[in-house]
Amino acid sequence: MEHNGKARFKLAMALLTATACASGARAQGYPLKPIRIIVPYAPGGSTDVVARLLAPRLAELLGQSVIVDNRPDGSSSIGVNAVARSAPDGYTLGIVNIAFVANPSLIRKLPYDTEADLMPISRQSIATLVMTVHPSLPARSVRALVAMAKERPGALHYGSAGTGAGNHLLTERFSLRAGIRMVHVPYKGGGPSVLSLVTGETALLLASIPSAIQHFPSGRLVPLAVGSMNRNPALPAVPTIAESGFADFEAAEWIGMVAPANTPQPVIARVSQALARALSGTDIKERFASLGADPVGDPPDAFAAFVKKEIAISHKPIRASNDSGKMNQNPERILEKGGLSARFQGRWRLKSLSVSSRPPTERR
Repeated sequence: MEHNGKARFKLAMALLTATACASGARAQGYPLKPIRIIVPYAPGGSTDVVARLLAPRLAELLGQSVIVDNRPDGSSSIGVNAVARSAPDGYTLGIVNIAFVANPSLIRKLPYDTEADLMPISRQSIATLVMTVHPSLPARSVRALVAMAKERPGALHYGSAGTGAGNHLLTERFSLRAGIRMVHVPYKGGGPSVLSLVTGETALLLASIPSAIQHFPSGRLVPLAVGSMNRNPALPAVPTIAESGFADFEAAEWIGMVAPANTPQPVIARVSQALARALSGTDIKERFASLGADPVGDPPDAFAAFVKKEIAISHKPIRASNDSGKMNQNPERILEKGGLSARFQGRWRLKSLSVSSRPPTERR
């Protein structure tokens, strides 16, 4: 019996050693085929923009094609679940943002465990958000916007990239700070949420600078304030939210990369190092700067600690939003009610708001 036990122990150790060696061998040769990066949002939003900026540089550094695969919906949970359920071999990676850390509190039956089923690799960027309104809205400052919202609680609709997305949570955080109530209209990604503002289906959006900046010169959208502590180089004439009467308030999104749990550490390290090199390139830095984003490129352990902290922080605004009984409005329902759009008699809400709430210096 003792002899059989020792034999089984030796066999188990041999199998573990063989598995480790095989894993190490695969990692040493990584990558041997194209890599897929799943973006859990529709094309056009900031998460997608960053992924597509980095993909060609990663392909160059890793020596294999890097394919961006958009899997929108479910507040990013559908795409992230696809990553979590993929083989842990480094050939399926995922791009995540603040929704990644909010979903454990937001979605009751999340199909994956955020910390157990996925491995953080690195953060790619921190992108300042810009508080943006449709030009039909009279407000031309944060103070004027708050005054309008206080005059008619619930009269303004704000868009987001989806329930639990960064701009949803940060707008809720701002609403709590300002003491106002607006109606949330979630869309399937940053691109559609920006389009909804351009067409006037919503009145307000905390938009990423990369997705909204192109609409400012033409006046199709109006920036009120940026969410960084200092003015953003991409929009130097636009004040900060902190300057606008809300000291220390920041509104910025981060973007990072994750892999399925149990991906070999050498593979994680190889991808993390490639990302750091890509982000240190002058071309990437200049491109990010022109879009209002700052490159990060932190190591896996630092990103893992950041994720853990953010999961705890994100719970508070979600709980406050739920406790206040706020509803997520379906975009089609908003339009049926005559939402803020020229195609749907878009001035109806503005007419219902007193024009006198706009400071004299801001009247057209």
